[in-house]
Amino acid sequence: MKSLFCGLFLWIGATSWAEPVILRVGHFPNVTHAQGVIAHRNGWFEKRLGPDVKIQWFVYNAGPSAMEAIFANSIDLTYVGPSPALNAYSKSHGDEVRIIAGAVNGGAALVVQPDDRIKVPADFRGKKIATPQLGNTQDVACRAWLTQHGFKITQLGGDVTVLPTSNPDQLNLFKEKQVDAVWTVEPWVSRLEREANAKVFVEQRDTVTTVLVSSVKCLRDRRELVKKFVQAHAELTEWIQKNPTEAQALLREELTAETTRPISAELIAQTWKRMDFTTNVAMPALNQFVKDAQAAGFMRGTPDLSRLIELP
Repeated sequence: MKSLFCGLFLWIGATSWAEPVILRVGHFPNVTHAQGVIAHRNGWFEKRLGPDVKIQWFVYNAGPSAMEAIFANSIDLTYVGPSPALNAYSKSHGDEVRIIAGAVNGGAALVVQPDDRIKVPADFRGKKIATPQLGNTQDVACRAWLTQHGFKITQLGGDVTVLPTSNPDQLNLFKEKQVDAVWTVEPWVSRLEREANAKVFVEQRDTVTTVLVSSVKCLRDRRELVKKFVQAHAELTEWIQKNPTEAQALLREELTAETTRPISAELIAQTWKRMDFTTNVAMPALNQFVKDAQAAGFMRGTPDLSRLIELP
């Protein structure tokens, strides 16, 4: 009887103290990462993945940092721009990352100083443009766009100077007129408009801005869990579409916490008009990002994208 009691006690103890499954997920403190930001605030994924799953959130400034974390096995999933995802896929010969869902289209733009010194693309010669990080989606888009307009662009200079700079620093540099333009994402586009009278020069309304990426290791080892995560992501995307007011409130709360400064409801409402929340990923759009990366000098050759998108 004593042996039976001890065995029962050990079984109960093992069940009660079982370690939760930890899923490490990244996002950026941007409106264009709304699904990640909102879920970070209200525990959306924990509620749907069950009590045995714990989400650990990691916040990054831009895509290359998140991809480095994937390579280092520091995170399992992340919301990220398509250019860093494609670059990571290409560098690893398709062995490290997969796009498992779309997230946001639009919400990115090139803005210029309000003094009318830049009216046409040719006016960018000799100017300085800030982007969020070297090799991130807006940085690649900026360099490719300049190249398409006949400018010679290098990572260290060229006809136009592209300055990878964190989003908060971009705003200050723009206000101080130390940069002539900024290519970035929401809420920074709207903040530059509202706080520094920036003018939108190029608006990327239809471009893929954010996707959901998984490490190949996580997809291989925890496919059912990733499948549930993607389903919860789809449900969250639909909820955001149907409940914009509540979604904006949650987003504003979390962004205020992550950036440690108040963000107005009016600002968030302004950013919402530029974005489309979706789970779809269009392959033609990804092919265009490859061309942009090649034009910007971040990718040599044309990678085989047949394994890039994998729906669990």
